[in-house]
Amino acid sequence: MKKERIILGIDPGTTATGYGVVKTDGTKTEMLVMGIIDLKKYNDHYTKLKHIFERTLQLIDEFHPDEMALEAPFYGKNVQSMLKLGRAQGVSMAAGLYRSVPIFEYAPRKVKQAITGNGNASKEQVAGMLKSLLNLRELPTQLDASDGLAVAMCHLFKKDVGPDDDKPKTWKAFINQNPKRLG
Repeated sequence: MKKERIILGIDPGTTATGYGVVKTDGTKTEMLVMGIIDLKKYNDHYTKLKHIFERTLQLIDEFHPDEMALEAPFYGKNVQSMLKLGRAQGVSMAAGLYRSVPIFEYAPRKVKQAITGNGNASKEQVAGMLKSLLNLRELPTQLDASDGLAVAMCHLFKKDVGPDDDKPKTWKAFINQNPKRLG
């Protein structure tokens, strides 16, 4: 029987940072909470970062997660947006490190892939699958919140599989898993 684990998932954002907390005993997983850190009312980016840090610390102090999973920022078209997202992720990460919580990062496509089986899934598809996986009464309405919950579930799935189980063990296995990478 596996030890009980609590995982805090964070989807960093500069308008809203989503979070979700799950608890598992290895056979049953339940959502403890999900929500957003609403940052719309703050005009100053540094005040937003301070609020993300403080609220993340509150979540850690309330739920005592064993691990913390964060969605990694992705590069879109705007470098400034990526920089701001990276800072939001950084202050969440700093809060976890400050409380000695192990940190794990996942690319957005990996999160979607882990939850829906499709790395290009929409936020609505991810929320729908979470409803099914966690037996939620209704579909999450705040998609940033369900994204935070998805990051926690992605970590749970990846952690149960093992960090290297999906990585090829030999060059031959790598080539078989990645035929299009041969030039």
